[in-house]
Amino acid sequence: MTAVQPVTDATASVIVPPAQRRRRGTRPRWWLYVVLTLGVIAMIMPFVWMILGSFKTTTEIRQYPTEFLPRDATLDNYTELFGRLDFATYFTNSVVVAVAVTLGNIVFSSMVGYALAKLDFAGKKLLFGLVLVTLMVPGVVTFVPLFVLTANLGLVNTYPGLILPFLITPLGVFLMRQFMLSLPDDIIEAARIDGASEWRIFLRVIMPLCGPAVATLTILTFLGSWNNFLWPLVVATTEDKYTLPVALALYSVGQNAAEYGLMMAGAVVVIVPVLIVFVLLQRFFVQGIALTGIK
Repeated sequence: MTAVQPVTDATASVIVPPAQRRRRGTRPRWWLYVVLTLGVIAMIMPFVWMILGSFKTTTEIRQYPTEFLPRDATLDNYTELFGRLDFATYFTNSVVVAVAVTLGNIVFSSMVGYALAKLDFAGKKLLFGLVLVTLMVPGVVTFVPLFVLTANLGLVNTYPGLILPFLITPLGVFLMRQFMLSLPDDIIEAARIDGASEWRIFLRVIMPLCGPAVATLTILTFLGSWNNFLWPLVVATTEDKYTLPVALALYSVGQNAAEYGLMMAGAVVVIVPVLIVFVLLQRFFVQGIALTGIK
């Protein structure tokens, strides 16, 4: 049995009573909660105002003094949005492009990331260096050559023209490689000893372990594609290929800029799918960000 050591004067002098420890730990947290609460209110207030404004008439939005809650809530803005502006077509285009780009990034970025993380071949470091270089190059720099290539292939104003240039991104390759580096090589070697091919190892062993990284890549890619404005603005030349950001931006100029209720309803429609994807995958998103070291 271990003997109980008597409490010396020096040790007793550093022992802090529980009540005092609670006071020391509570005071800074209380101020932290106040600051965080104010920050959250400042961040979500524009979104709350936008959602409430989408249920107001333009006259009610313009009145002064402004009322926070809608006096007579109405769905006229949403009815007009999907009637006069054909937002259903724009919404469908955005869904098709964002889903296709996200699936393409998951497939191709995972394949390239696996090769860079777990396979040995000549020029591997050089290839990864090129990925890092392209990661640092602004997208605007490659915009004109990319459009010329798309036009020469006859893909202007088509779904492939909107989707193909973004099926794989340097950020997706980097994220998947960094996550796969954390996976132990022993499971791959064991699968090879059992006679599994590289494709089988990739599909049956590696990908089931990449849930957090795939969730992170899904959110980042879907968000980027859904909010992409410049490329669809240039490539889509007719309204039947417009995406939601393009349609909303083109409608919010000129005489239509005064219809605030309609624009707020359109903005709500634009952000709802992004919020749904984030809510469904947020647990994996935080884990994936932590494991891949992306800050």
